[in-house]
Amino acid sequence: MEKKSDKVVFKPYLMGQLCLPMSLDYLIPENHLVRVVNSVIERMNIDPLLKQYKGGGTSSYHPKMMLKVIVYAYTQKIYSSRRIAKALRENIHFMWLSGNNRPDFRTINRFRSTVMKEVVDEVFAAVLEILIKEKYVKLEHYFLDGTKIEANANKYSFVWSKSVKKNKEKLQDKIRELIRQIDKVNEEEDEEYGDKDLEEMGEESNIDSSFLERKIKELNEKLKNKPDKQQAKALKAMEKDYLPRMRRYEEQEKIAGSRNSYSKTDNDATFMRMKEDHMRNGQLKPGYNVQIGTENQFVLGFSIHQRPSDSGCLIPHLEHVKNMQLGCLALNIIADAGYGSEENYDYLSRHDLGNYIKYNTFHQERKRKFKKNAFRVENMTYDEKNDEYICPAGRRMRPVWIKRFKTENGYLTERMVYECEDCSGCPFKEQCTKSKGNRRILVSKRLQKFREEAALNLCSEKGLLLRSQRATEVESVFGRIKHNWSFKRFMLRGIEKVKTEWGLLCIAHNIAKMAAVTP
Repeated sequence: MEKKSDKVVFKPYLMGQLCLPMSLDYLIPENHLVRVVNSVIERMNIDPLLKQYKGGGTSSYHPKMMLKVIVYAYTQKIYSSRRIAKALRENIHFMWLSGNNRPDFRTINRFRSTVMKEVVDEVFAAVLEILIKEKYVKLEHYFLDGTKIEANANKYSFVWSKSVKKNKEKLQDKIRELIRQIDKVNEEEDEEYGDKDLEEMGEESNIDSSFLERKIKELNEKLKNKPDKQQAKALKAMEKDYLPRMRRYEEQEKIAGSRNSYSKTDNDATFMRMKEDHMRNGQLKPGYNVQIGTENQFVLGFSIHQRPSDSGCLIPHLEHVKNMQLGCLALNIIADAGYGSEENYDYLSRHDLGNYIKYNTFHQERKRKFKKNAFRVENMTYDEKNDEYICPAGRRMRPVWIKRFKTENGYLTERMVYECEDCSGCPFKEQCTKSKGNRRILVSKRLQKFREEAALNLCSEKGLLLRSQRATEVESVFGRIKHNWSFKRFMLRGIEKVKTEWGLLCIAHNIAKMAAVTP
């Protein structure tokens, strides 16, 4: 038999060899995500985006192409403008999507942080229109939840409002003392003011930068006519030390506003405890509270907040979604106990929305131990005719006064304070209260009514189904963005740019979800 040849044969390898077809289209699979991104954005109404271009000057890259590239980049865990620009030069999917356009990283970043900033809500709403039209969502249920995401800021660049206030008060005390040393208190001033301090020196006077500027001006005029070493020294301290410090404290208070802290690197970021740090009891980090609402794991609305707690975010979030993104609200609102406040329940009631929001004792109330605790207000006997509660010892608790509260959003609420007629000699006092005097309880009949309504809804057949869905609805979205896509820290700074970045992520998620559920 003839022996086989041992010669090695290679496939042709000729660099620079032209081949047909020249189009990249045949290299992209029919059901690839990049085609879904292209298809959805082609069908979107991008008129708000086009209006951002005023015309004149050199030609611009088409905003439709820029939007496609950024959205697809986010689905591929590419968030840096430099990496997106690199992908446009090297990745065939990006090349096909961009039509071989190659904007540099500055152009990409400018489009994302400046152009999209003005219209992110409208562009997000355009995607929602397609979802509604193609029946991916029905706007029947709105599952709401929030998460904390770290800001692009130095975690050691904190400014605490309490520290600013404390330092400012110390500085004001120094200034008052300095003014007392400068001013000459004569008999005429004693007769006019009596025992009260001079207006400019008093403990209740407003010592601020404008006040200091006036005093410095007065001292300068005085020293021109009559030089004085002690007053010249005081003037120097006010000009070189006190005035700059006072201006700095005022600026810090202005930036912080009603917040307890902010970051020097990103003034809009507030120091919060991140979700992953709760278990480790880690340090606070600058971040934002991101709120989203979902249905069928599609994002129906989003908002960015500077406050750490979720309770005060519900109304601003729903108002933003109704006015800027969705145009209306879904029929039922489903959320966890972090949102179960009287203010939020009242809002749902006034807008005829289904109340499926838990409250802080919802799960406890279902337990036998809770029901057996006779000392809890919920389990005490209530005499509706006399408006009195009867404690386990059979003593009556009567209304004594009304305590009023105001929430961060300006909502006014009140609690009726009930006090026991006499707790002396009661055998249950140690179990009932730690107070030395009589037991007092705070009761809101309005809140009780809202909670009863919520409990009735949540324990219904529909409520049980929605409660089981809630655990997977929003968390699945956060899981994809934060863990699958590794987005745990914003790239941009400032609340408006952060909102744009999160809006693009929500658009990318919705399109990726469409691709996943489409047969």
